[in-house]
Amino acid sequence: MRVLGIETSCDETGVALFDTERGLVADALYSQIAMHAEYGGVVPELASRDHTRRLLPLIQQVLDDAGLARTGLDAIAYTAGPGLVGALMVGASTAHGMARALEIPVLGVHHMEGHLLAPMLEDEPPDFPFVALLVSGGHTQLVEVRGLGQYRLLGESVDDAAGEAFDKAAKMLGLDYPGGPHVAKLAEAGDPGRFRFPRPMTDRPGLDFSFSGLKTHTLTAIRQLEQASGLDDQARADVARAFEEAVVDTLVIKCRRALDATGLKRLVVAGGVSANVRLRERLERECAKRDARAYYPRGRFCTDNGAMIAYVGAQRLLAGEHDETGIMQAVPRWPMETLEAPVTA
Repeated sequence: MRVLGIETSCDETGVALFDTERGLVADALYSQIAMHAEYGGVVPELASRDHTRRLLPLIQQVLDDAGLARTGLDAIAYTAGPGLVGALMVGASTAHGMARALEIPVLGVHHMEGHLLAPMLEDEPPDFPFVALLVSGGHTQLVEVRGLGQYRLLGESVDDAAGEAFDKAAKMLGLDYPGGPHVAKLAEAGDPGRFRFPRPMTDRPGLDFSFSGLKTHTLTAIRQLEQASGLDDQARADVARAFEEAVVDTLVIKCRRALDATGLKRLVVAGGVSANVRLRERLERECAKRDARAYYPRGRFCTDNGAMIAYVGAQRLLAGEHDETGIMQAVPRWPMETLEAPVTA
């Protein structure tokens, strides 16, 4: 089955072709980062308009790269949520329009399920079951995964997601959007011993996260520096280092607890923040202590992309799922724990 995947949930337009016999055949991505950076964050109306401009040319590019005509498609999968409703509608309407014209099935896919299973696109994918850390600008969750659609939420952020906290810290430090890569780069020059920021919610049992207090602590430290010796380049780097280490330590501690609580030996880490080098190094060391293994998507599949949507769509389409004719899905808020396993899974 050849499945076209479409991702338009936020600020990346992603398209990919997944063949259930050959694997990932082609993929393309257009990022809106440069456009939104001017505003310090994603502007929903601009995002929707840009998806409208980019999506059809990207679909044609992927088909050309795969050497396939549109009539060669067997099905289409698209991101149905969660995300920005206008952006979701662009992908949903395009997918349904193409599917009706080609008389093929179409299916709306959960965005975070795409991230969750993105490592399945790698040469050595994880076997079920595993613990997954989903960590991005909009989500920070720990999930026990027993199979496709068999998910148990272990913990999640009660306020800001880790990626959102990175973006806000970056803005405080005068860095560009998106914040994660810029904070990590600045932190490389920071003194790890100058500041120690709190590791929120690690002094109590449980697997939930909270990063709003860490954000406030960072702002307080910056203001104190500005009022005292001044916020020079080294001070900014030192703050960035302390902030990054606090986030990384918090994520690692919670992952360790999740592995211990479930008794599992496989850890999947996905979402934009999973590309953070310090996080990966720390998790690798933690897994080695437990005779466990960490799995990640390749770099370009850490952020939003069409490949993960094509993959998940293919698995669920093979199980007989599809949208009802003419009924598009665009669900801005969609808890992943409401997903169910396919009947044949």
